[in-house]
Amino acid sequence: MPSSITYTAVLDVSRATAEHLARLLYEHQARLGTRKDTRKLGAFKQAVLVLRWFVDGTRIVQLARDNAISVPTGYRYLHEGLIVLADHAPDLSTALERAAAAGYTHLNLDGTVIRTDRVAAPGPNKADLWWSGKHRHHGGNLQVISAPDGWPIWVSPVRPGREHDTTCARAHGLVDALNRLAATLGVPTLTDLGYENAGTGFRHPVKKPQGGELAESEQAFNKVIRGIHGVAERANALLKVTFKALRRVSLDPSRITRIARAALVLLQLEHGRTT
Repeated sequence: MPSSITYTAVLDVSRATAEHLARLLYEHQARLGTRKDTRKLGAFKQAVLVLRWFVDGTRIVQLARDNAISVPTGYRYLHEGLIVLADHAPDLSTALERAAAAGYTHLNLDGTVIRTDRVAAPGPNKADLWWSGKHRHHGGNLQVISAPDGWPIWVSPVRPGREHDTTCARAHGLVDALNRLAATLGVPTLTDLGYENAGTGFRHPVKKPQGGELAESEQAFNKVIRGIHGVAERANALLKVTFKALRRVSLDPSRITRIARAALVLLQLEHGRTT
């Protein structure tokens, strides 16, 4: 009696995206001097493997079984796919140049924590480095810049989940870069109160004074800022909803950088939009 069932499934990704990734893999392998017929999977099947992991969150063990390859080979194919995709993600200067060229009136900045499996890594004062006290789980902090309509245009390298959004933004050079963008081109960045005191280029709600109340003008200002900046949540939602791989990462947390950059490239490929 058969011990398994074979069935047909549909991957919710356009064929054009799969073919584009396959082409990137093929070119990458050609640069490495990979000889013909020395791999178990061709570039297209490898691209599908990578996309199944991203979109459906399929475990490597299952992907290896489906493709009749070993688990180590499955991981090697996955990481190769992450490399070629992430290499095409825009750096910060490129993303800001594109935003300026698009004539945006403002940008949005928001942080998100990508959930991870527990990793024992002591931080300052022996605190758990990857534990997010705000979210009450382990994870890595990503900073995401988005267009006025909430379309993500840049994702940062990962920082430990215990770090505050402003700390992460400063570490990535975001505070200086976004303040400079506002000063030179008049393009401010809208944020929440997590970026308080980041600089004059940032617009965030006014904090209620301890033991006091906000003036009517400040309350009105807060409503406007929160209303406009609220779409920034769309950027994080687009990434996490589209790619199950970003909802919980079981790989080394340091890999989140490459995973997030690769996800951004895939999203842009699917929608044909970079800004």
